[in-house]
Formats: sequence, structure tokens, C-alpha cells
Amino acid sequence: MAFITYFLARADVLVYFSIFISLFIYWINGIRKRTAKMPPGPMPLPVIGNLHLVDLERPHESLMQLSKKYGEIFTLNFGPKKMVILAGYKIIKEALVTQAEDFGDRPITPVFEIVSNGHGIILSNGEIWKSMRRFTISTLRDFGMGKKSVESRIQDELMPLIDSIKSHNGKPFNIHLLINSAVSNVICSIIFGKRFEYDDPTFQKLIKMLDEIPKLVGTPKVMLYDYYPFLGSLLGLHKKLQQNVKDLRGFISQCSMNRRLDLDANDITGYIDAYLMKQKQESTKAQTHFNEENLLTCVLDLFGAGTETTSTTIRWGILLLMKYPEIQKRVQEEIKTHIKPGQLPTVEDRKKMPYTDAVIHEIQRFGNIIPLNLPHSTPTDVYLRGYLIPKGTEVIPLLTSVLYDKTQWKTPYVFNPNHFLDENGKFVRHDAFIPFSLGRRACAGEALAKMELFLFFTGLLQAFTFYPPPGVSREDLNLKPGVGFTLVPTPYMTCAKPNY
Repeated sequence: MAFITYFLARADVLVYFSIFISLFIYWINGIRKRTAKMPPGPMPLPVIGNLHLVDLERPHESLMQLSKKYGEIFTLNFGPKKMVILAGYKIIKEALVTQAEDFGDRPITPVFEIVSNGHGIILSNGEIWKSMRRFTISTLRDFGMGKKSVESRIQDELMPLIDSIKSHNGKPFNIHLLINSAVSNVICSIIFGKRFEYDDPTFQKLIKMLDEIPKLVGTPKVMLYDYYPFLGSLLGLHKKLQQNVKDLRGFISQCSMNRRLDLDANDITGYIDAYLMKQKQESTKAQTHFNEENLLTCVLDLFGAGTETTSTTIRWGILLLMKYPEIQKRVQEEIKTHIKPGQLPTVEDRKKMPYTDAVIHEIQRFGNIIPLNLPHSTPTDVYLRGYLIPKGTEVIPLLTSVLYDKTQWKTPYVFNPNHFLDENGKFVRHDAFIPFSLGRRACAGEALAKMELFLFFTGLLQAFTFYPPPGVSREDLNLKPGVGFTLVPTPYMTCAKPNY
């Protein structure tokens, strides 16, 4: 009782003391903000900022060069838009893992508004992102992501892919759309509860639009629309991208309408069904994120992400093994040792096949599919390495700088499977292998992608030997990627000789 009486008598002192402490902290933070500076960078020019220093067709190469001068963290002005670039494994890990909350948002940009308008899984923020990601990961697991049931879906898709390749009878053909179709069918079986025939005209149209979106996003004219939205709108630089997204969303909307009519709680065949059931359960709530807009965007996110990077990696793999036939031969020898003829590869086989595993990892590293990563942004003013990064700043964790980091890889610019093998030929993991990014925004479908890469890659090399068309030498094969947000191989022709 005496303590309470004393405390009440001193309450006024405590109030004044609390006010003093609060004002002191506010003053210290004010000084910190006034004295802290953004990371260094080149002096921007009026209107164009630092665009004169960046090759918009291959921005990752320009940023790698600039990092040599300005270091691991620097500021760059893309027109009027100020961005912070992170280069190197250590600082990217520090930002995305150690300070995950500080760099956990996605920026709101004109191009991202076209693609998602703040909905879905990949480009959303806050409670929408948390709800959609939690539901999506849970649902993908329910449909077997990382389990035997998805393994069988991939194996089932291997057979029509192999038959389609055989139909070319060893003559030159472009494998691009075939690989895209096979990989896309795996995610289609999870989303829609069914696969499509490769020659289905609707499916072909969808695959081509999906293929086109990352190319469009990475073109200089769409990037200029992002930096100068008024000028971009005036010139119509974004129209093709807008139309593709609209058409894809229209297809998904029609599929969801059809599924809604036949919805059966006892027969949930795919992600759309599961979402519609969740939407029904949440319908009595005053507020819910399970609306039509999030459904369309989540499905588009899964459809695109579940097709693009995996199919691109496999296409890089075939091109690289045509260029390095001795590596292809060694993979096939390991396949023959551990997988019987006529028997499809399984995920369990990976443990016995270190060289094949190393080759797949090196294809991902060398291919550098998403060189700029997906951009992050700061939800508040944050500090990194003593520099101030203001709230809402777009941050680019440059994946090229990690996958090609000279301090992490013996021969970063050479295709070398030994990066993932020890002196005894055993597979070794590498901290700097982050093609799926790091932290809370890392790819949600990483487990599925890894399974697909091993089963498709191993199954194709078990069935075929790939080589250049007549008249094309391995030295003629071009490893310079095409222009786009993702780095895809320049279109090439291949010949496939059956191994049995």
C-alpha cells in the first residue's frame, strides 16, 4: 500500500520524465535522419537521372559494372525514380534475411499495377500478401507439392513430351513451346485439376501469352513506361502487356465461373476449387481477402511463375549440353548406372546422382534466369550499413551479383558443374546459390520447381541425346540471352536422337 501511495505521489514526476525521454528519442532520431545519407551513386542528370549509364536491354550488366565503382550498396536514378541497388551475397542476405521486415514489401509501380493491381501472391503487400501466401502454400501442399502425388504428375507429363520429341524423327526443331507446354501442364493440373493437349489452340494461345509477358516487362519501352507513366501512356508503350494480362485474366475468370457451377466439397480437383470453397467459408465475414480479384491474380501468379522459370531453365540446359557434349555424356552414364531402361526417374534417384544434381544446379546458376530479382521496397525509413533508405524506396537485390560473385565461385563466368562437387565427387550445397531469392519473399514454389527440374531433365536425357542441327558446330551455339525481364536462351534448333 505504501508503494502505491509513493507511486501516486510521484506520478507527475514520472509523466514529466516520460515526456523528456520521448522528446530526447525523437530529437536523436531527427538528428540521425538529418545526418544519415542515402547510399552513394553517380550524379543524376535532369529528367533522365542515370539512364545514360544503363543499357535498358541488359540492365543487370550495367549494374554489375556500376557496383565495381560504387560498391555493395548504391543509389541510382532511373529517370525520376530513385532506386537502391544491392550487389553481392553478404549484403543481399543481410537485407533479405537479417533485416527481412525492413525490406519485405513490393513496390507499387505502373507495370505492377497492370499485372496485379496490388492483389495476388507475388506483388501484393500487407494482409493481402500474408493471407494469399499462407493459403496458397497450404493448398499446394494439400495437392502434393514436394510429395509423391506431384512426382507422379510430372512423370505422367514426361511421356507425352517424349512422344512429341520423338515425332520429329531426329530432324531439327525448336523445343521452346514443347517444354513450356509440358511444364505448364504440371501447374495446370494443380490449378485447374486437368492438363491440356499440346495442340489445343486455347492452350497454345495461353502459353504464348505467358511466354510474352516477361519479355514485354523487360523491354526498354515498357521500362520507360514504368519510369515515365504519363509519357508511356501517351505513347501506348504498355498496351500489348495490358492486353495479354486482360486476356489471361479473362480465361481464368471463365474457368472459375465454370468450376463455381460444378463445385462439390467432396470433389476438390484443383487450386481454383479450393479457393472457391475458402471464399464460400469466408462469405459471412465482414472483411475478407478471398475475393474474385485475388483469385484471378493468384491463379495468374501461379500459372506464370509455375511455367516461366522452370521451362526456361530446362531450355538453357538442353542448349548448354549441346555445347558441352562431354558433360551430357557423363550425365547419361550416371543415369544408366542408377535408373533401369524403361523405368522413369524418381526424386529418390537424386540422392544417388550427384553429378546430375550438380549439372542442374549449375544450369540454374549460369542461366541466371531472373538477374534483377523481383524488386523489394521499404515499408518504413530503414538503415543498412549506416545508410538511410527512405520509406517506399525501390530496392533491387541484384541476383547476378550473387550467382556470378567472384568471392563465392571459382569460375563464375564459366559453365562448371564442379562448383557443386567436392574433391570426392559428392554434391555440395552452396550458400550463394539463390536463384529462388532469399527471405520471406523467396519463391513459394521452390520445392515444386526443384522436383520438376530433376525429373524432366533426367527423363529427357535418359530418352535422348541432344545435338546441334547439321552444319551447326558447338562453337556456333549462342549463349547470349534474349532481351526480357527473365534471361531466356536466344531461339535455337536442336536434334534429338533416341537413346534406345
